Amino acid sequence: MPVKLFGFWRSLAAYRVRIALNLKGIAREDVFINLLTGEQFSDAYKKINPQMVVPAFVDGDLTLTQSMAILEYLDEKHPTPPLLPADPEGRARVRSIALISVADTHPLVVPRIRRYIMQDMGHSEDELNVWLAHWQVSGLEALEAAVAGNPATGKFAHGDSVTMADLCIVPQFGAATMFGVDTAPYPTLKRIYDACVAMDEFAREHPSKQPDFPPQ
Repeated sequence: MPVKLFGFWRSLAAYRVRIALNLKGIAREDVFINLLTGEQFSDAYKKINPQMVVPAFVDGDLTLTQSMAILEYLDEKHPTPPLLPADPEGRARVRSIALISVADTHPLVVPRIRRYIMQDMGHSEDELNVWLAHWQVSGLEALEAAVAGNPATGKFAHGDSVTMADLCIVPQFGAATMFGVDTAPYPTLKRIYDACVAMDEFAREHPSKQPDFPPQ
């Protein structure tokens, strides 16, 4: 029986998990939760994920939320190919890079934050866009500093094999381009992004290729 992934085409967190499942060769069943129309607030979904966000991941009797916990679980249960280096120093570096995006950048631009800024705090769309651009740029600057010129950086964020760091950089960098952020100041990130999206496991999970991507 395939695992089940509750996601949304525009969710960076679900994007990370989709890539990991591809890399591990794990079949999945997708369940799409439209965050823009409020499907995440349904009673049925709240029972699956009380936080009412995506992704939620179901493997048999196990239900997990939070993309990093899901990635760690997948890497421990399906260790080939590994998403973390073998050495403790390398694992710590990869987690550190990943968390720049996952913990400090992405949470500030998700739909519930945008909704709160505009609907609850009464800010305009222009003011919201200033907020989004600020945190996108701040995150990219930190990520570029973490990988540029570091001897541990190789073809990918850490060495020449894909790690969790890459699974977090790719959605973040892609979202920045979608929001019109100038990515020219981040050449190392761009090189890593290009190396990743050249791989089928990444390319086929691009948001625009998801079945719930809206018709253009």
